[in-house]
Amino acid sequence: MNFNFTEDQTLFRDSVREFLRNEVTPDYIRQRWEGKAETLWPQLAEMGLTGVTVPEAHGGLGMGLADFVLLAEECGYVALPEPLTRTAMVAVPLLSQAASAREDAGEWLAAIASGELIAAVGLENALVEDADRAGLLLIQQGEQMAAVLSGEFSAEKNESVDPSRQLFSVAARGGESLAVSSEHALDLGALACAAESLGLAQRMVDMTVAYTADRQQFGKPVGSFQAVKHHMADVAVKLEYARGPVYRAAWALDAGADNASVYVSHAKLAAAEAAALAAKNSIQCHGAMGYTWEVDLHIYMKRAWALAGAWGDTGHHKQRIGNALFEQDLPLGAGATF
Repeated sequence: MNFNFTEDQTLFRDSVREFLRNEVTPDYIRQRWEGKAETLWPQLAEMGLTGVTVPEAHGGLGMGLADFVLLAEECGYVALPEPLTRTAMVAVPLLSQAASAREDAGEWLAAIASGELIAAVGLENALVEDADRAGLLLIQQGEQMAAVLSGEFSAEKNESVDPSRQLFSVAARGGESLAVSSEHALDLGALACAAESLGLAQRMVDMTVAYTADRQQFGKPVGSFQAVKHHMADVAVKLEYARGPVYRAAWALDAGADNASVYVSHAKLAAAEAAALAAKNSIQCHGAMGYTWEVDLHIYMKRAWALAGAWGDTGHHKQRIGNALFEQDLPLGAGATF
């Protein structure tokens, strides 16, 4: 069986990669922090990216999480300061699940696909990204997700270690149930974080390889020294082993597979660990420069640190895997996986 992505999927990924890497530069991100750059949301909508996972019946492309996961990696690679990944991988799947029973869910999906509506998503008692821009809030209420329209919730700004993440504590006044479980929302959000973490880890590796090729010590590039090579090789190995679990989790959620939640937790842990090691070793290879505001490395480090604790922290996802292994007798090995 061939587990590779299709040619169409990789070509789509490549076209999105070109746009993002040209437009979302470190300089652009710094300008966004200072309020001197405009949002890219209209351009993303014009390219059809806001509607990639929206069903065709509601004006989208009708693709799945396994299609978007490669695009989410690219969003992570540039540390995109827009809610594209959370929209396509969290908000849209939740609304799509609710659309069969709620006519307004279909209307919201169409508005998201056209770029007219931004939907913010959050768990109970958790900070919500981009709530100030949202015309629709999908928030956990008990064990279900509820929809709250703009004007029916308030948002108070909170600081983040990553200045690109606009975080808000929200207070909803009412809300109508979507009949979608909050556990499913957690899975979707964790998968989105995992996919972005892969891209962040790759960006930090690429930046460090470029820096150590230019940086001279004892008349040679420091990247030629074995100790520096080993730092990046360790990250590359961990990153490569994290990609499989992330792609499997995307497929499992699309297919409604058994143990999909366990696969998501595995993906989140593996990707977050790879990104954390990339940040640690990249700082080491940059030397004292790695800690400074002027070096762009910190843009990606901070995003990686922030995503590690979002949509379930390490303890939560380890507990889910532990319960599956020791209480549910989860089958192990390649035979069970494939």
